[in-house]
Amino acid sequence: MATPPVRTKYELRLGAATREAFGKALVELGAANQHVVVLDADLSKSTYTAEFGKQFPERFFECGIAEANMVAIGAGLACSGKIPFASSFSAFALNKGFEQLRVTAAFPRVNLKIVGTHSGISIGEDGPSQMSIEDISLACSLAGFAAICPADEFAMTRLVHAAAAYDGPLFIRAGRAKAPVIYSADQEFSIGKAVQIADGSDVTLIACGLLVAESLLAADLLDAEGISARVIDLHTIKPIDRDMIARAAAETGAIVVAEEHLVDSGLGVRVAQVVAETHPAAMEFVGIENTYAESGPPDALLDKYGLRAKNVAEAARRALKRKR
Repeated sequence: MATPPVRTKYELRLGAATREAFGKALVELGAANQHVVVLDADLSKSTYTAEFGKQFPERFFECGIAEANMVAIGAGLACSGKIPFASSFSAFALNKGFEQLRVTAAFPRVNLKIVGTHSGISIGEDGPSQMSIEDISLACSLAGFAAICPADEFAMTRLVHAAAAYDGPLFIRAGRAKAPVIYSADQEFSIGKAVQIADGSDVTLIACGLLVAESLLAADLLDAEGISARVIDLHTIKPIDRDMIARAAAETGAIVVAEEHLVDSGLGVRVAQVVAETHPAAMEFVGIENTYAESGPPDALLDKYGLRAKNVAEAARRALKRKR
């Protein structure tokens, strides 16, 4: 494992939204590999697949407002040797297409890549009908599926390329909002291998997506109190990096999991399973608590539902109180 960087104060700087990075990575893949094809469900300008359609129209399939059909068509293209990326809003792709994902992709384990954009509550004013807060759970429940949630534009770019090389069905979660920059362009990523961003000995903060940046900010808050926090970007939720989680549990004895997803069924549940099986430790969870959000500005929603650095730091203090 590469040595994590020396702990320095995290400087929050917004970059591109992960959905934008996804669209750019698709164009790169299209130029490099003629087997890559793209499908969309009448949302190509929002999912950023439109540019692929412009540059490679013969390999772009507009399926209309019919996500279930889109998934089945994508699975068929995968069976014919193509590498299909099928994209829509995450709430539509996973919920409307779930039966087809199960029957035509998961059961035969075809090489379909399903990409859900506008995930979580940070889509803001679009409202609860389009806020996907169950998608990680749904993707992980599909046997044989991988599930990925990149934290920033550089992670998304690398992981989209990794997804194209990955043999099997796979889900990528992308967001609408501009994402804080975590990495440099030369950061390496592997599916199934988490990235330890900062070292720490008292507590471990494990997160994915937008909550990685919030966890880094939380580590700074804790550092000011003399608490040493390790920060891990668990960008691949399935297959999960058991070794890194087990090591963090054994070495710090306290873990906080933070995610823009229902805490009942997302990243935290999967991390807790590994901790219980390896090195039981005090755990706390930051996420959406058994409710749906309302329409509103993204920042206001993240504040209201407790998905901020201060909430992660407070969870760490609670875990430390129970640490053996």
